[in-house]
Amino acid sequence: MKSVVRSTRLMKFRAPAVAVMMACLASSTIAQTVGDDGDMPSAALDLPKDMTFFGKSDPNVRKATAVINGTIITGTDIDQRLALIVAANGGKVADEERERLRLQVLRNLIDETLQIQEAAANDIKIDKAEIDDSYNRVAANFRQSPEQFSVYLRQQGSSPASIKRQIEGELAWSRLLRRNVQPFVNVGEEEVKSVVDRLNAAKGTDEFRIGEIYLSASPENAQQISANAHNIIEQIQKGGSFQAYARQFSEASTAAVGGDLGWVRPAQLPDELAQAAGGMQVGQIAGPVPVPGGFSIIYLMDKRQVLTADPRDALMSLKQLSINFAPGTSREQATTKASAFANATQQIKGCGAANDVGRSLGADVVDNDNVKVRDLPPQLQEMLLKLQIGEATPPFGSVAEGVRVLVLCGRDDPQSAGTPSFEQIQAQMEDDRVNKRARIYLRDLRRDAVIDYN
Repeated sequence: MKSVVRSTRLMKFRAPAVAVMMACLASSTIAQTVGDDGDMPSAALDLPKDMTFFGKSDPNVRKATAVINGTIITGTDIDQRLALIVAANGGKVADEERERLRLQVLRNLIDETLQIQEAAANDIKIDKAEIDDSYNRVAANFRQSPEQFSVYLRQQGSSPASIKRQIEGELAWSRLLRRNVQPFVNVGEEEVKSVVDRLNAAKGTDEFRIGEIYLSASPENAQQISANAHNIIEQIQKGGSFQAYARQFSEASTAAVGGDLGWVRPAQLPDELAQAAGGMQVGQIAGPVPVPGGFSIIYLMDKRQVLTADPRDALMSLKQLSINFAPGTSREQATTKASAFANATQQIKGCGAANDVGRSLGADVVDNDNVKVRDLPPQLQEMLLKLQIGEATPPFGSVAEGVRVLVLCGRDDPQSAGTPSFEQIQAQMEDDRVNKRARIYLRDLRRDAVIDYN
């Protein structure tokens, strides 16, 4: 049985991005807050406390297909887009989780369709050649030719057409915003100066780079939404991609960039998120954190101090000495050999002696220059920052991958961080306002859409 509905659900704004499925782009948009795009809290609906439903509405009875203002979304469209998410999670997605993802993919495709339709209504059409160029760049990011990338997509259960449709939607929406929204957004000089003053006043305080998955909830469904959030956290902790889950589940405007809030100070965050972030280590995930209007899952991507040079931006010159173990080497044999390797490498007196020690041990020696500390695993970052020139780290590795040490040959410390330029701050503020108006724009499109679910 078919039913026609008008879509009124508050969902995320999908910002333009040609690199589909690629790493998140930095953004300094603040965390989602209730009512930031003009919607009223659920209390304003004046809902009765005791509700009786007349008739039945079971979304599980419907197939995941829809017709949006005459444009058809098929089950195949959903399957192919879902396949990309499953692939991003290593192919390990539980059946229950897969069904939740399927419903979210349908909602995303509906938004995408509305964006393409609105662009076309404003005489904006993306040429096939431009879509192909973007597709080729995505393939290059995967270090594949377009032909190889097409084969890869089919092997994953997706298709080039699915990626190209997403590219078309992003390009069309971006061009529409540049024409209908961006020209009417202005940021005054005094506003920028105010931001500069606040930055200078906050110098030396903590600043976080946070990823957020925001899930809206009402008192009636809070328990269910919290359970969904726990399921998402569990999937991520098992190896799922935080960015992939943010793109598909988060209802914040940053969903299109994998939930990346960019660098934010505690004062820019809701109190609940600021408190949670303050107790986290880089790489940790926390939540679900109750916030006004719902729950947030946050991921601490990085941490630094405002306008203060970060030691992890230091550039290091390193020598790497490594030994491998022959196939069949037991853990006990590897431990004995690693201990001898450790004793010898700890006697290294400066990088000038590292090559000789390496030859005596039969180790491979590789020079690595201009290595930024923050690009290394967190365990190595702290260790290297404590080393003096010429000292070596303790051995690290495994039986399968061998054991290695790093010898510090030189370090260029970072310069003191300066205040962002007037133009950078102004551009960021303009982007934030464009994103907010874009969310309202898309919300209005949903409210006017006629959607026929099959």
